[in-house]
Amino acid sequence: MAVTDRIEVNPKIMLGKPVIRRTRIPVELLLRKLSEGATEADLLDAYPRLTREDIQAAIAYAADTVANEETLLLEKPRKRAAR
Repeated sequence: MAVTDRIEVNPKIMLGKPVIRRTRIPVELLLRKLSEGATEADLLDAYPRLTREDIQAAIAYAADTVANEETLLLEKPRKRAAR
């Protein structure tokens, strides 16, 4: 099953934030909880509709998003010398 089968982006659900399909559980929430030390078991207990595959899809979605982002480095404008 592809990540896109489990992650949904719909402007009518959670203001268009990526969520686990058929839930209102944002990908961001799962990633934040994991970064704070929550385990997969903790998440599955807290969100009964969530599956292990959903958690893996959220992580894969985040990795794909970061892998495809573009970073533009802008130079700080130089100050003009006083005349």
